[in-house]
Amino acid sequence: MPRKFKSALRVNKGVDQPENINGDALHKHRKAKRKILAAGEYLDGILTGNRTILSQAITLIESNLPRHQEIAQEVIEKCLGYAGNSVRIGITGVPGVGKSTFIEALGNKLISMKRKLAVLAIDPSSEYSKGSILGDKTRMEKLSAEINAYIRPSPAAGTLGGVARKTRETIVLCEAAGFDTIFVETVGVGQSETAVHSMVDFFLLLMLAGAGDELQGVKRGIMEMADTVVITKSDGDNKIHANRAKAEYQNALHLYPPTKSGWIPEVLICSAKDGTGISHVWETIDKYYRFTRANKFLEQKRKSQSLYWMYETINDKLKDRFYQHPEIIKQIEKFRKMVLDNKISSFIAARQLLDKYFPK
Repeated sequence: MPRKFKSALRVNKGVDQPENINGDALHKHRKAKRKILAAGEYLDGILTGNRTILSQAITLIESNLPRHQEIAQEVIEKCLGYAGNSVRIGITGVPGVGKSTFIEALGNKLISMKRKLAVLAIDPSSEYSKGSILGDKTRMEKLSAEINAYIRPSPAAGTLGGVARKTRETIVLCEAAGFDTIFVETVGVGQSETAVHSMVDFFLLLMLAGAGDELQGVKRGIMEMADTVVITKSDGDNKIHANRAKAEYQNALHLYPPTKSGWIPEVLICSAKDGTGISHVWETIDKYYRFTRANKFLEQKRKSQSLYWMYETINDKLKDRFYQHPEIIKQIEKFRKMVLDNKISSFIAARQLLDKYFPK
């Protein structure tokens, strides 16, 4: 007769499940989290350095809801009197150049000098991917933990012009919050550089040593905008390549027309990994500011940028209102089908739609 074995497996009684969360309490909690403050309350929070209030105000700027935009514009208007006192630096570079590593190294250097830094990232590619660039915070772990540093990614979706305008408005809020240094980082390369160039004082281009032109094919147009070129990853065996690239880029810069500021762009080398050359980068930026303040170019540049963004905002608002117009909403699908069926040309369709929006 087979012997019976006692099983060694035992199932313990599970932990008692908590009672269901009160639905009314959860609703009130969510409603409280979504509470919109008055513009004056946002201003008070921003001026006292309240990060939570600052982030909430920036979220209003990023929102496309009319009510949010109304409050956001009121907050921006109130902050304008406290803005304009920061050093605004645009940072761009080809993929793999080490932007995040460089920004963290330079940022930590500035924090050690008792400066307050805000890092704003602008990502035009997100219009297609709809992805988030919050990864910037995880790549800058040490910097993001600093009390005097604030890292904020751009909206996760939207047109380049819209994202850029919102980033510029975010600069105003960060300056009012007491940040004396603003980094605007471009995640992509291409058209975004022009947008960033139009909102910063100093434009920094990061380049790789030893990378072929197929990787750096965008450099010609961007180099004309650069106030300084920095060759990264200049450490170990790569130092020789970095010094050679420095000489090549320096020669290339001489072929471009003189800058409007009178500043002669420099080529620097650095290694964010071991920290060499980082101090020199900041010294160069500081030298540029002293130079452009002395010849009044910095003041003129900021005035020109303000006009540029006035016109850009007009264009954006006109475009938004056109597509939101009830008559256009009713008619545009009909015209779209007519264009696809070759019953009307694109230009005539556009003109007729515009005539409906702007009646004579």
